[in-house]
Amino acid sequence: MRMATLGGTGIQVSRYCLGTMMFDRCDDPGDPDRIVGAALDAGINFIDTADAYGHGAVEEMVGRALRGRRDRVVLATKVYFAMGDDPNMSGGSRRWITRAVEDSLRRLGTDHLDLYQVHRPDPRTDIDETLSVLSDLVRAGKVRAIGTSTFPAERIVEAQWAAERRGHVRFRCEQPAYSILVRGAEAAVLPTCRRYGMAAIVWSPLAGGFLTGKYRLGRPVDLRAGRPARYPKRFDPALPANARKLEVVEELAGLAAEVGCSLPHLALAFTMAHPAVTSAIIGPRTPAQLADLLDGADLRLDDDVLDHIDDLVPPGTTINPADAGSQLPPALADPAERRR
Repeated sequence: MRMATLGGTGIQVSRYCLGTMMFDRCDDPGDPDRIVGAALDAGINFIDTADAYGHGAVEEMVGRALRGRRDRVVLATKVYFAMGDDPNMSGGSRRWITRAVEDSLRRLGTDHLDLYQVHRPDPRTDIDETLSVLSDLVRAGKVRAIGTSTFPAERIVEAQWAAERRGHVRFRCEQPAYSILVRGAEAAVLPTCRRYGMAAIVWSPLAGGFLTGKYRLGRPVDLRAGRPARYPKRFDPALPANARKLEVVEELAGLAAEVGCSLPHLALAFTMAHPAVTSAIIGPRTPAQLADLLDGADLRLDDDVLDHIDDLVPPGTTINPADAGSQLPPALADPAERRR
């Protein structure tokens, strides 16, 4: 497994990062342990989770899987989403982060986090407040490095400026959505990461299953279960943007056959070809899925193949904006903010 440096920290991480969001949906309760063990055996040393996954249950699974081998892993988790009905049990405030980090450490069975990430921008909290508490956690030895997830470029820049002016520890990485079908990050987020020496740890490189071949043109999509039920705007084939995604998938499947690889291997190799990308998060639900993804770890795409992909989905383009993972800011989401 190839390695890369995490945003100038000197920490070496594998180019594939093991994502754990699906652990609480495994068919066999023992699969999370088996997946973690197989990933470590294959040379993956980077594991990403979040307190919101399974409402804390996934962090507990990761903690159990890492017993006796914690020191082999660069362990990352995230904070932001609500963990209870109390309105103060979410966000980026000092009050919440101070509590949330202790909860994550307990569930993960460790005394420190190698990477602690803010899962989404918090419009209610001054970034100076968030950076202040995260800096205190770094200085206390509870956290080694800090990062963000799904921040727009302007919020990344604001955070870098605030850290410089206030003497805070700065964000060392960003997690954007990025795949062949979701290329919006190429326009500003990935260049901003390069400008500030930040690692880009990309999530959903298989576009929520579209680039695994699970969803194909002409096949019905069950909108009553799983991801399609939770996110119909991203999966309903009756919507023009999703119909276009399915058309592109057919073209990509043919291109993968020409290259002599599978569609998922083509998709992952595409994300790894971008010079700003440090690591791509893979999220297998079974050991067999992990084994298949690892089989394509050495694939490199030549310029002709990348140019063909650019013809299908132009650089900086996200076919369906609902796939980008960003949340509407209050100025757009709250009618009171735009209609006085």
